[in-house]
Amino acid sequence: MSLQTRPWGFLGSFNAMASPCELLMAVNDEHVARQMLNIAYDEAKRIEHKFSRFIEGNVVWQLNHAQGDTTVIDAETLHLFTFAKQCFQLSEAAFDISACPLMALWRFDGSHCVPLQTEIDKALDQVGFERITLTNTSVHMPAGMSVDFGGIGKEYAVDRTANILAQRWPDTSVLVNFGGDIACPVSKADGWQVGIENPQKLDNAAALLTIRQGALATSGNTRRYIEVNGKRYGHIINPQNGYPIEQAPLSVTVLAPNCVMAGMLATMSMLKGPDAEAFLQQQGVDFKVFRG
Repeated sequence: MSLQTRPWGFLGSFNAMASPCELLMAVNDEHVARQMLNIAYDEAKRIEHKFSRFIEGNVVWQLNHAQGDTTVIDAETLHLFTFAKQCFQLSEAAFDISACPLMALWRFDGSHCVPLQTEIDKALDQVGFERITLTNTSVHMPAGMSVDFGGIGKEYAVDRTANILAQRWPDTSVLVNFGGDIACPVSKADGWQVGIENPQKLDNAAALLTIRQGALATSGNTRRYIEVNGKRYGHIINPQNGYPIEQAPLSVTVLAPNCVMAGMLATMSMLKGPDAEAFLQQQGVDFKVFRG
């Protein structure tokens, strides 16, 4: 972790959830800033260790290795599952946390390979949130099914961290930024300046937004994609046919009251492909869409 002085207060940074994380704090007291940074780090790491599907022994690992047995869950895990179910229903089955077998087939690692149709068909047999049985204390999934909270986990961590800080320091504005997913629950009079990355010139801002209060999230294919025979395949997969979404924007940024909502709408709009803009206009939120 690092802490640096800025004209407006302090900038704290660390890495978690495979992302660079920042905390912008409008405080003058270094001791308070360090307290805030430690809280943010601890909460980000807690959520990562609890819900990353890559960490052996945690609740997601147990679910994905249950092989048809019922898994007991706590209230926080139920909360994430309930939200994932709402996303699944609102997106008409396009937003599906059980799409792991398909995600495993599409390797965005420079291999430039498109999976065989037989492989996709086999993976599709193991996908479908509607096949998950959820109660207040347990989850049952068919053998071979697996889930990944990556589509909502980082946004959840942003909101959790921002709300913890706001409850403890209700008069202090803090901007939580985990890999471009942002929340600022306590208003800042002159706002925070946030850059939106240019998908055609990575690591450069295409636009600058002023956020006084609220949240922002971005979904896109600018960094994870493959090109095969002149065709570009982005990493956002349609769980209904097993292929990357056709005619999706390069990136979508959404402003909303909280980060989970912003992230959900950004991802759902990407899943709409050519209809991304129309979908977002219907939601009544501010957004920015980049296309190639």
